[in-house]
Amino acid sequence: MYGLLLFFAFLGQMLIGVPLYAALLMTGLLGILGTGDLTLLRVIPQQFYGGMNGFTLMAMPFFILTGILMNRSGLTDRLLDFSRLVVGSVRGGLGYVNVVGSVVFAGVNGSAAADASALGAILIPAMEKEGFPKAYAAGLTAGSSLIGPIIPPSVFMIIYASLTNTSIGGLFAAGVIPGFLLGAAFMLMNWYYSRKYDVPVMDTAGVRRTKWHILRRSLLALVAPVIIIGGIVGGIVTPTESGALACLYCAAVGFLVTRQLTLRSLLLSLCEAVRGSSAIFLIMGAASVVGWYLKYERVTHLFGQHIVEAGLLGHPWLLLVVLSAIVFVTGMFMEEVAVLTLLTPIFMPLAVKAGVDPFHFGVVMTLNVTIALITPPVGACNYIVAAIGRVPIGELFRKIWPFILVALTVQLIVISFPMLTTGLPRLLGL
Repeated sequence: MYGLLLFFAFLGQMLIGVPLYAALLMTGLLGILGTGDLTLLRVIPQQFYGGMNGFTLMAMPFFILTGILMNRSGLTDRLLDFSRLVVGSVRGGLGYVNVVGSVVFAGVNGSAAADASALGAILIPAMEKEGFPKAYAAGLTAGSSLIGPIIPPSVFMIIYASLTNTSIGGLFAAGVIPGFLLGAAFMLMNWYYSRKYDVPVMDTAGVRRTKWHILRRSLLALVAPVIIIGGIVGGIVTPTESGALACLYCAAVGFLVTRQLTLRSLLLSLCEAVRGSSAIFLIMGAASVVGWYLKYERVTHLFGQHIVEAGLLGHPWLLLVVLSAIVFVTGMFMEEVAVLTLLTPIFMPLAVKAGVDPFHFGVVMTLNVTIALITPPVGACNYIVAAIGRVPIGELFRKIWPFILVALTVQLIVISFPMLTTGLPRLLGL
């Protein structure tokens, strides 16, 4: 009964606009006070700090900063020119450019919100001009941005690795095939839509005439994903080191080659990266307090008992579907970092007991919380693309469900075929 009161207290704080980290901290405080043991109050600062103190989390600010520097250095525009050259000359070409751009940009910063804002500002108006409805352009931008946290590097995977002591390199390798599968699914959707509604073929004569120039310009932008993914998967550098190297590379290119980066814009980029990273760290720390309280009250044990009694441990596929459904519903109403931080410690032991590979479960969990980025009413990417594309949020909420269905279909395929996630890490010896 007290747990239900805590839930409504948390929900009430969210409804009146209390910041998520503060609402989580207050919920944890109320829970600990409800135990009657005031000595447990010392747990709050311990868990709050401990939740932000993982060594693997050091890589996250560097990846966020890399994505920001890519935008400010003009490298993002070069990636889009490359995508337009590769897939832009067919019917509905800018829709494919949208997806391929997300795939390429995913190899830099690992954030769906960054993908949606960086690519949406350019592609949503361009797609509308090409003949796509504005709501579809915004929906495809939001949907394809989900590729960002799946193809390495991934902010969500870094958080998952810090919570479960899983190899980041192996987890990154496990996300490669599902990320490309998600991109292929959205390209297939765009193919169907473009033909059904007879979207005109984009005039790319100018792009073709300057293809060698575009390729030369694009090489500079394509080096950044190679530094990050190649360095980590090849075992040359740690994720933190690869992020730092990518930041240095993008800054050097911005200052010396494109000359679009200034000292002022570099400082602004650092401030933006600090703000973005701090928000994630605060939520993780606060969620760790609530997670400790749930363990103290044996909520995780009771949940595990229900799973055992339902016989789900003997059916890994069904267990993953049930856990995914719980994450999907929770993600509709709660911020994704909090969902990942709260539920991973509860679900991970059950998945391992059921014989699920930790890499496989990591990708499934990452996909789950990533899909939450476009599920109404909380999905952050919906609000980003709606603001950028000037699409009424209510209209976007109605139009976004086919994209959610595509992502859920890919999720089900990944759950059903573990080799999609475990094959590459094994091949690379990770």
